[in-house]
Amino acid sequence: MITRVLILTAFLLSSIAIGACNATTSNTNTNSNANTSTIGTRTEPTATATATPTPRYTEEQARNEREKAKASKETIGQSLEDAWVHTKVVAQLISDTKTPERNINVDVVEGVVTLRGQVDTADAKAEAERVAKETDGVKSVKNELKVVPAKTTNSNKSTNSGPGKTGNKQ
Repeated sequence: MITRVLILTAFLLSSIAIGACNATTSNTNTNSNANTSTIGTRTEPTATATATPTPRYTEEQARNEREKAKASKETIGQSLEDAWVHTKVVAQLISDTKTPERNINVDVVEGVVTLRGQVDTADAKAEAERVAKETDGVKSVKNELKVVPAKTTNSNKSTNSGPGKTGNKQ
């Protein structure tokens, strides 16, 4: 019951306020533009010289990304944009099946991406560079990846070695 009374009271007060606003007899703009010769022309504000970083990427996210990068022996510049570029490049490398992101260190300083680490093939090296270059915000890429072919393992080797074990079945 009390809720209904409160709702009704709020409705009545808002109705009175709206009625009071509509009761004015004149609705003229007292701040009309004195220079009527510019009607129809619109001036746009000039852009600032500094680029604005992506609004959804916060300084806290950048700080977290720098901590993760430091743990992985990677370097990120102090700008919010560098941290955002690092996040995007790493995400692109992870999503690309041709690049072993876990073996690639990504450094970003002033928009310059440096790729370090080892990959199995020249194609993986080229693909990592392509992915980094095509990432929005990257100014240039230094590809320092080393191609080290994966070692093949021989699964027929005996693992029973040591004192008293010959590796032969009896």
